[in-house]
Amino acid sequence: MIKIIIADDHAIVRKGLKQILEDTMEMIVADEASNGYELMEKLRKQSFDVVILDITMPGRSGLDTLKDIKLDFPKLPVLVLSVHREEEYAVRTLRSGAAGYINKKSAPDELIEAIRTVSTGRKYISHTVADALVTNLNPSSDRPLHESLSDREYQVMCMIASGKSVSTISKELNLSVKTISTFRSHILRKMNMKDNAEITHYAIKNQLVD
Repeated sequence: MIKIIIADDHAIVRKGLKQILEDTMEMIVADEASNGYELMEKLRKQSFDVVILDITMPGRSGLDTLKDIKLDFPKLPVLVLSVHREEEYAVRTLRSGAAGYINKKSAPDELIEAIRTVSTGRKYISHTVADALVTNLNPSSDRPLHESLSDREYQVMCMIASGKSVSTISKELNLSVKTISTFRSHILRKMNMKDNAEITHYAIKNQLVD
């Protein structure tokens, strides 16, 4: 029996995933968490075979939580489940120790296959993720500008490109407006840009946002 914990800030998503997995005889959703802090508390109290982790949660982000998990529980497989396309976050999550990355729009069969794969200690790499990994192997001189950003800067950049204001981003990430403004300044400097319009144009051109 594969013992699973689901971490997602949307109760409806957790319920839907639980229904899918409960139809599979060898899997059981043993617990749930609505944010990274709650997840870490539960991981310290009981053992699980697989963590299903949403990448965009309020407070401590999924990427930061993933790093916490790999620090405290290095052998625990973490399958990242996200609304973001593989090109956006797959490489970053795999670098941070994720056992696999799957889009929330994927078919239930793919989710089940991914859980079975990572539960055995292997990586789950879909064709789309494989393509993203190959692209990432290009010489550093050919890498896109956003590769220079930290994980948090990259997350803020995508949110800015999606049309969200600094105040909205600060609320969603549970960070101060000043902190988000600092991230924005770093993004503009590292990518040699002047304003949000350039960030948005770049993100759309590189298919980082819908």
